[in-house]
Amino acid sequence: MTFDKIKEIIVEELGKEEDEVTLTTTFEELDADSLDLFQIINEIEDEFDVKVENEDGLKTVKDLVDYVEAQLKA
Repeated sequence: MTFDKIKEIIVEELGKEEDEVTLTTTFEELDADSLDLFQIINEIEDEFDVKVENEDGLKTVKDLVDYVEAQLKA
């Protein structure tokens, strides 16, 4: 499942516990700055072979999951 892999990447990159990362969790709640988000997106692009053009609309983990799933279907 896309969420599980993205969650794994976020946990690894931010050093968070798995139960801290849910679909409704915001990156702000995870104390992720722009560099953290950049690193997470790079990992996701490599893992899923997608390109994230603009992270402006990505506020929650669900936003990121939905974006990746939409890219995979395109």
